[in-house]
Amino acid sequence: MRNISDLIEQYLKQMLQDSNEGAVEIQRNDLADRFSCVPSQINYVISTRFTLEKGYLVESKRGGGGYIRIQRAELPALKSITPFLLGVIGEGVDQGAAEGLIYQLEEAEVVTKREAQMLKAAMSREALALKLPLRDEVRARILKAMLIALLSK
Repeated sequence: MRNISDLIEQYLKQMLQDSNEGAVEIQRNDLADRFSCVPSQINYVISTRFTLEKGYLVESKRGGGGYIRIQRAELPALKSITPFLLGVIGEGVDQGAAEGLIYQLEEAEVVTKREAQMLKAAMSREALALKLPLRDEVRARILKAMLIALLSK
C-alpha cells in the first residue's frame, strides 16, 4: 500500500497534468482536509518532491487567503540544454541534486529510463566511495561527461 506522501504527490502531479496553464494553486489546509492529514504533511511533500532539481517551481504566499503555486520548470530547448546542464551541475553536486536532475531529464524524455538508471547508479554514494568534498567534485565531473556523451547523439 502506498503511503500518504505518495498519494499527495500523485494527486498534485495529476492536477498539474490536467492544468491548461501547467501550474496549480492549492491551499494547504484544503489539501490537508482532503487527505485527512496535518498541513505540515503537505509542506513535507512539497518541499521534498516538488523541488527545482526535480523540475518544479514552488511559490508560497502565507496568511489569509494564502496559497502554494506549483508549476513545471521547463528545460531549455535540446540544442541549448548541454550548456544549461553544465552550469547547473557546477564544480560539485550532491547525490540528491544529481538524482533530481536525472529525474527531470527522464521526465522530459531527454534520457531513457535505462539511461537514467545507469546515471543514478554511477552517481550513488556506494559507487563513489570517497570523502566529501572530493565525492561531490568527482560526481559532477562524471555526470557532466556522461551527459555530454548522451546528449551528443
